[in-house]
Amino acid sequence: MLKSKRIKEIQEYVHQHQTVSLDELVSVFDVSKNTIRRDVQWLVERGEIKKVYGGVAVNNSTLVSFNDRKTKNQKQKELIAKEAANFVEDGDIIFIDSGTTTLEMFEYIKHKDITIITNNLTFIFNCLPHENLDIISIGGALERKTNSFASFKDSNLLQTYNINKCFMASTGISITNGVTNASPLESVLKQTAVERSSEVYLLIDHDKFNKHGLITYCKLNQIDYLITDLDPGTEYREYALQNDIQLVIAR
Repeated sequence: MLKSKRIKEIQEYVHQHQTVSLDELVSVFDVSKNTIRRDVQWLVERGEIKKVYGGVAVNNSTLVSFNDRKTKNQKQKELIAKEAANFVEDGDIIFIDSGTTTLEMFEYIKHKDITIITNNLTFIFNCLPHENLDIISIGGALERKTNSFASFKDSNLLQTYNINKCFMASTGISITNGVTNASPLESVLKQTAVERSSEVYLLIDHDKFNKHGLITYCKLNQIDYLITDLDPGTEYREYALQNDIQLVIAR
């Protein structure tokens, strides 16, 4: 097997199994341990995976491409987005985050008379034919993996707007680490959107619980509505109750 093909298959194998030992990789790919070490080191240096005791694991802080994230748990994302759209009312000024779940909201709010502030390039394109949607774009450099604009400076623009509701995405959440994101450029913008909004809605599917990305952009208790597709369990239900967070399960 060519080295490039083997490395790609190693990466896919690790992502599929989350954590694997070096001995397991040696057995699966039928090469020497020294070869596996070199291949693993190549992937580690590029941030694709990370070393753990006795083996390697998925690097959850790695920013996955927009298209890859869009196809994962697609049905659940549509249910969550539809539920979130029920909270949008005519006259609202809302912020739409750059996540793939928030993107699904478009189909359910496109008929409403609202102002949308967003850095989500795809969302902006979708809105163009609809004159009832007033769009305010957040500029900056195009982050291709999230299909959005991002800049450390552009969050200043949000300081001038009074946002009724923001609809946020996340790489992963936990009670300890809060609401996290994998892109440093976008994290400042996300943080400002949360601070400027009267109500904060977090849209995440069940895979995002007890995981975290590179940067925490807000604490979990800063969220007003947590919209997901499955019951997250007793710990999160109790936390939501104690912190006045409305837990919404999309059906």
